[in-house]
Amino acid sequence: MTDAPAPHHVPRLHGDLPGVGGALKAEPADFRVSEVPAYEPCGEGPHLYLRVRKTDVSAEALTAHLARTLEVGKRDVGVAGLKDRRAITEQWVSVPATAEPRLAEANAAGVEVLEARRHTNKLKTGHLRGNRFDVRLRGVLPDAVDRAAPIVERLRTVGFANAFGDQRFGKGNSTLALGLGLLRGEKTDRDVPAKRRKFLVRLALSAAQSDLFNACLADRLSDGTAGTVLPGDVMQVRGSGGLFLVPELPMKQDLAEEQSRADLDETAVTGPLFGPRMKGPTGDPARREAAILAAAGLPDNAFRRFAKLTPGARRPYLVRPADLAVTAVSDEDGVPGLRIRFYLPSGSYATVLLRELIGDESPSETS
Repeated sequence: MTDAPAPHHVPRLHGDLPGVGGALKAEPADFRVSEVPAYEPCGEGPHLYLRVRKTDVSAEALTAHLARTLEVGKRDVGVAGLKDRRAITEQWVSVPATAEPRLAEANAAGVEVLEARRHTNKLKTGHLRGNRFDVRLRGVLPDAVDRAAPIVERLRTVGFANAFGDQRFGKGNSTLALGLGLLRGEKTDRDVPAKRRKFLVRLALSAAQSDLFNACLADRLSDGTAGTVLPGDVMQVRGSGGLFLVPELPMKQDLAEEQSRADLDETAVTGPLFGPRMKGPTGDPARREAAILAAAGLPDNAFRRFAKLTPGARRPYLVRPADLAVTAVSDEDGVPGLRIRFYLPSGSYATVLLRELIGDESPSETS
């Protein structure tokens, strides 16, 4: 099998501005995440929604812990999104309501059930609006506040490159290697241990999709077109998430109007999460995306074999944080730091945003 290459590097969108330095996730309490659900549990139904706080616990370990202590199958545990390990996170998790008498057993070191309410359906991936973050950077440069100001302004008005973080690709890029091996036909799901097969195959294929998206994003960043509307682009309406295609031969005025909408953050240029049901671009954007697939050694129909796991979607190339605030703090020894608070939509990585502030050295990303 061909070794997987390192994940594609996505440069800082605002690399012309010097960063503030500092260390991320020195302690789990330095990285706090609170999930914003797509809906609240209604109070009745066969599923039990648990609001869980976990500290320095991985997403997979949380699922295994809940399944074991509540005596349910791992497949019966539903989550809306995977949360960082080295952090304190709050999220909703669903389990069959039959587990309710055993809820006290779920409280353990690093895991605390804060609330339990019934609902009519199992929680599934994507059932969330976004996440609120409260992050502390330690050991920043003495002039960090001054350095942060222009970066914050850019983030508010332009956004940042909506790349997938390196934690997506597994330790030593093993998850990415498996995903590319499956897509190239060099591996099958039988090469994955049966107990973790469903979880790892899905995760690996998603890692491959993510890396290919990063490659397309890096390509558009290379010539400054990640936020530029090109003929043939697939655009997303920010409010509804709806997609539409820019004509290959648009009127000059129409193209200018589309660019104005993108500049106002009403719409966004999107890149590919490859799959058979993905809405594809035309013209030059289509040729650029096809070239990325070819460079990875993948045919156009590579994802069709896994259509149920990788139907395909589009993802904005740029995203702007909401409620972004940066303030100076210091630790017990007087070492300067920054407190950074913000909201991101579902699927966007806080660590990628924080890299814009820290500088060219990417922060440690531990899942």
